[in-house]
Amino acid sequence: MSVFGSASAVSASRLVEDFMADGNAANTSATDRQAPDRDVVKPAISVVGLGYVGAVSMACLSHLGFRMVGVDIANRKVEMINTGRSPIVEERLGELLAEGVEDGLIAATDNLVAAVLQTDVTLISVGTPTADDGSCDLTFVRKASRAIGQAIAMKSYYHVVVLRCSVPPGTTLGVVAHEIEKASGKKLGPDFGVCFNPEFLREGVAVADFFAPPKTVVGASDSRAASTVSAIYEAVDRNVIFTSIAAAEMVKYVDNVWHATKVAFGNEVGRICKELDIDSHDVMDIFVRDTKLNLSPYYLKPGFAFGGSCLPKEVRAVGHLAEKLKVSVPLIDSLMSSNRCQVDQAVKLLAPFAGKRIGFLGLTFKPGTDDLRESPTLDVMAVLLERGETIQAYDPNLAFGPMLQGQIDYVRHAVPRQARLMDELEQLTVADADALVAESDVVVVSHATDSFRAALARRSPSTHVIDLARLSRDMSSSQTYHGIAW
Repeated sequence: MSVFGSASAVSASRLVEDFMADGNAANTSATDRQAPDRDVVKPAISVVGLGYVGAVSMACLSHLGFRMVGVDIANRKVEMINTGRSPIVEERLGELLAEGVEDGLIAATDNLVAAVLQTDVTLISVGTPTADDGSCDLTFVRKASRAIGQAIAMKSYYHVVVLRCSVPPGTTLGVVAHEIEKASGKKLGPDFGVCFNPEFLREGVAVADFFAPPKTVVGASDSRAASTVSAIYEAVDRNVIFTSIAAAEMVKYVDNVWHATKVAFGNEVGRICKELDIDSHDVMDIFVRDTKLNLSPYYLKPGFAFGGSCLPKEVRAVGHLAEKLKVSVPLIDSLMSSNRCQVDQAVKLLAPFAGKRIGFLGLTFKPGTDDLRESPTLDVMAVLLERGETIQAYDPNLAFGPMLQGQIDYVRHAVPRQARLMDELEQLTVADADALVAESDVVVVSHATDSFRAALARRSPSTHVIDLARLSRDMSSSQTYHGIAW
């Protein structure tokens, strides 16, 4: 983290005040306040905060031919950058900084206003530490934004501000753009643009990651800002992912929480393996070789709860094994309660429809099977049945008879809360999807199949849909459509 974002840092607003009050300000106005001599292809870029992200960005972008101006209130950092030395330990960083200084493409200053005035794009890489209540402390983002706004007030041409810190969704527009507008008296859109461009740099290999990024994500306020930022990355990634600013902000959080989850999961596996005298690295080396399921997007799309004959049973079994071994595995122990929350969420979505006719499309734990074991849809149905709601269901994979009866008996025994539902299931089932949709005020869909999509396309405009499976993005525009996690 740069000193700009440390608890003892002098505020960015002081930099503005110092610049405005400096007796040399009038002498520098001819150079600092005029539009810089800009390369029509490569914009000049200022970087606020010369910590791990800021210093690496400066060095790598200068290597790509961009003129860079770094800003930090730590005089030692400014001095080191200006003499081509790295302020942090990071492979190849010193080499690239020295190259940039020698080529006349890198300069550093403690004068934020002057840096913004001399550039076309400003990257904000200040600290966002954890506040006492666990939230993200945006103090330094606010101060940097106000200072940037002071500079933009003096500019006569469009400027792009790019936030690269990890921040809660809503920060780029609600804090950065808002503070710039207040400080500059100018408007987002015609006068300046904002982007959120999360960094995915690992300390120790940050330079390598910059030149070979896992992905480049840009959320922009307008197309002009988006094209400006995407052009910066053209040499290292021609497949920039464009999304909303809020989604880009959330992606950064999700990435890091997922990485933390992987570490915690690996460590919990390791603790169990150690007690069993199993080499945990042998186990996990095999685990990560599966890129079809284990390391893939397959199970990572928000939707309904997991179920079936394997996942719930084996999560419980591993939790029991850990308890027997006296090994603490809070992440694994939390999985079943987290899964139950998704069932409760489906029930909550149905609360406004009490007294209505509720139909269920898909009863098995996933499409393409007749397996009813630990189906989360049955859990929802059982709750509604106990409440006295009018429910019915259809699943093309269920053929009532001796084979299915064995499963029904199993569920009745294994899940007592579903016993009454199992006794009445055949009577609650209708002949086909169209009949169910026609006879329901609300349809709950847990299988994303083409036949269910077609039946719902033929529904009455007044029939509500509770989607647990993400049938189609197009449906979300309907007032009678309700997604469980989107």
